[in-house]
Amino acid sequence: MSKKIILKISGMTCASCALSNEKELIKSKGIISASVNFASKNAQVEYEPEIIDESQVKKIIKDNGYNIEERGEHHHEMESITKNWNSFIWSAVLSAPLILEMFYKFRLDRNIFNIDLVMWAHLLLATIVVFVFGWRFHRTMLLKLKKFEANMDTLVSIGTLVAYFYSFWAFFSGQEGYLESAVAIITLILLGKYFETRSMGRAGEAMRKLMEFGVKYARVIDAKNKEEMIEVDKVKIGDILLVKPSEKIPLDGEIISGVSSVDESMLTGESLPVEKKIGEKVYGATINQDGVIRIKVSQIGEGTVLAQIIKTVEEAQMSKAPIQKLADKISGIFVPIIIIIAFGTFFFWNLFSGNLSLSIINAVAVLVIACPCALGLATPTAIMVGTGRASKRGILFKTGESFERAEKISTVVFDKTGTLTQGKPEVKKIIINPQENFSSESVLKIASSLSNNSEHPISSAINNYAKDKNIILARLEEIKEEKGKGISAICEEHKTKLLLGNKKLLEDYGVDLAWVENILNEENQTGGSYLFVAHGEKVIGAILVADKARVEARKVIEKIKKMKITVAMITGDNKKTAETIGKELGIEKIIAEVLPEGKTREIKKLQENGEGVIFVGDGINDAPSLVQANLGIAMGSGTDIAKEAGQIILLENNLEKVVEAIEISKITFRTIKQNLFWAFFYNIVAIPLAAFGFLSPAIAAGAMSLSSVSVVLNSLRIYRKK
Repeated sequence: MSKKIILKISGMTCASCALSNEKELIKSKGIISASVNFASKNAQVEYEPEIIDESQVKKIIKDNGYNIEERGEHHHEMESITKNWNSFIWSAVLSAPLILEMFYKFRLDRNIFNIDLVMWAHLLLATIVVFVFGWRFHRTMLLKLKKFEANMDTLVSIGTLVAYFYSFWAFFSGQEGYLESAVAIITLILLGKYFETRSMGRAGEAMRKLMEFGVKYARVIDAKNKEEMIEVDKVKIGDILLVKPSEKIPLDGEIISGVSSVDESMLTGESLPVEKKIGEKVYGATINQDGVIRIKVSQIGEGTVLAQIIKTVEEAQMSKAPIQKLADKISGIFVPIIIIIAFGTFFFWNLFSGNLSLSIINAVAVLVIACPCALGLATPTAIMVGTGRASKRGILFKTGESFERAEKISTVVFDKTGTLTQGKPEVKKIIINPQENFSSESVLKIASSLSNNSEHPISSAINNYAKDKNIILARLEEIKEEKGKGISAICEEHKTKLLLGNKKLLEDYGVDLAWVENILNEENQTGGSYLFVAHGEKVIGAILVADKARVEARKVIEKIKKMKITVAMITGDNKKTAETIGKELGIEKIIAEVLPEGKTREIKKLQENGEGVIFVGDGINDAPSLVQANLGIAMGSGTDIAKEAGQIILLENNLEKVVEAIEISKITFRTIKQNLFWAFFYNIVAIPLAAFGFLSPAIAAGAMSLSSVSVVLNSLRIYRKK
């Protein structure tokens, strides 16, 4: 069985680094798949443990010139920001006298080898900046050179070294040098790196907060009723924990004593607390507000809801949207093309101007202005921020592809029961067939005896109603649940065939439908489902079961319509019942009397007619339809995360989250397109300007740094957009 791990990689400076690591991993024996994300600095690797182990996977990355960090530790990120800031400050201080030289030439008139002492000081300062603070770029360039590869650091390294060594030659030849260009490039790119790491920290803020939600210690109650505070990692399934008011619940479990209100906003995005009593589930990292409760632990470690949420968000951030493939392809060949353009620029200027100094400086500007970083950051940063914002609202995107799919949606199909409705049907009335000699109690007894063998919500409604009426159940045999139709059985005492179900079930068993047609054609029929009860060959009565529409359903449907998206409802109910609910909610397109397996076919039909379909269902029962749809939104619960088939999971059963999910998808994909446009536009405009001599290397370095930062800042706007 394959194993999947996520590793934190340090030392990556652009998208080419991520692609290089990806290629090295994929070509290694035993590795099934690998995805390296430049923005999050993570690698997701799936491998076969029988062939290769985790330490060997790490070695592949280390041998490629990069390091592995321990994941989940915020101080690494802070260290990186501090290191980049300190490097920039020292580089700026040492570069200042050389930059000042561009505006004011200061000399001491004291010479060594006919060169002023100030110039010697400039050479020393430039050497420190280029070879000490710029060493990170040269080191990576040398590592890449060994493998005949190139990345952004290659461009920076070649650019600064060419400017430095030409200036070194000019220094002793009495010519004009460009030491200030070499130091300005290093300093400005270090400033860009500082802003980039700081901005990326903000982009990953939601993920970091999720990780920080966890509890470090738990109060365990032993067999003698004694309390002991222990590390949460040492708690076992089945342990009893005591949680006091205002404390975080350490792990997932079930309340065995006490009553309280629990703030579950970190899971669902819902600010209102949830009342919890004995027998109800609670989840780790949620906050116990006002009662003292004892819980029996049911999940630990990676099995907890919080761990599953973190894993789902992490995997979504690691996944690549299809649109990113174009950027990856371009990044892969970008650096070699820039090196060729730089050589071309040098030969062109040298041929037509004969000015070696000018030729070199324009070639350096081309090397420095080119920025594969912006291309590499365009998609993953937007996905990081989009998934982060969504997770704070109780919406989990399982893949980055979801954002792109949402762009092409034209129809939203809602499953009715449990999605548009509350999923808790109630018995509204029992109707007896006057032509048959059965009382309403007899009809209810047969119905509840049959429904007692089903987990369907409608069956539960009949069972609850029968319990309230103290109905004694009949003993049955040969019980058979007919999916999407109802239940059949034989009465053990009278050996009579009994049926409970819809019209289709009665048709299958050849039951007389005359009375059934009359009931279904009643003009005053209210919204609800009729379940017919048959005894032998006769229909003896019917039970009307109705499910209330969700309070927010109509408002949500209106919002989706305003987005110019068609809304449809799909249900197994008869057409008249479905149309009644559709009218109440403002849905014109009704697909009724559809068996569970038929829902997928209906979605396929819509897709064949050119519709991009979102299917919204209430979880596992709708799995085939969620998979078939262009985008499946599952209204699940925290416990269903690992099992859901949808690309998007709503942790709260609130239809308004469907609108939020669509809006976040569209905003994120729009941001990805903006980022890619500006990244391409920047290079299309900047490289010719540098090649034709309109940009100095220092300006080029500043522009290059700003292009990466602007992509990240544009992505951060997703947090603020409505």
